[in-house]
Parts: sequence; C-alpha cells; structure tokens
Amino acid sequence: MEPTTNATRLLTQRQLAEMLGVTPRSLERWRETGDGPPFLRVGGLVRYTPADVSGWLETRRRTSTSTPAEAA
Repeated sequence: MEPTTNATRLLTQRQLAEMLGVTPRSLERWRETGDGPPFLRVGGLVRYTPADVSGWLETRRRTSTSTPAEAA
C-alpha cells in the first residue's frame, strides 16, 4: 500500500459532504444502502479517497433524464 500524500489525501465525511453539496447524514444513508462512494474505515473513522469519489461520480454521469442508471 502506498503512503498517503497530499495528492491522495483522505477526505472526511464532512469534507466530502461539503464538496458534493449534501449533508453528512446523506453520506451515512448512502453507506448503509451501498449507494454512495466507496469508503475506508481508519480506526473507526470513515474516510474517502479522491480517486474513489471521482470513480463513483463517473458512474453517476447521465446524458438524459430518461437513461436508466444500469444502462449508463
């Protein structure tokens, strides 16, 4: 495992919520349902890697409101 550098700095739940414009509770619900970005548990704390968040966001990309999530 590579050490964390500034380029791969782990995001806190609060930082990610602010970045996405959602509440921390939304992230908690997404973790419970498996709908959110992949996360890490570090000593009981939830953290996110920027690469995982970027990858998850790409899976959310749509070209039409009628495009089902599975087909994208």
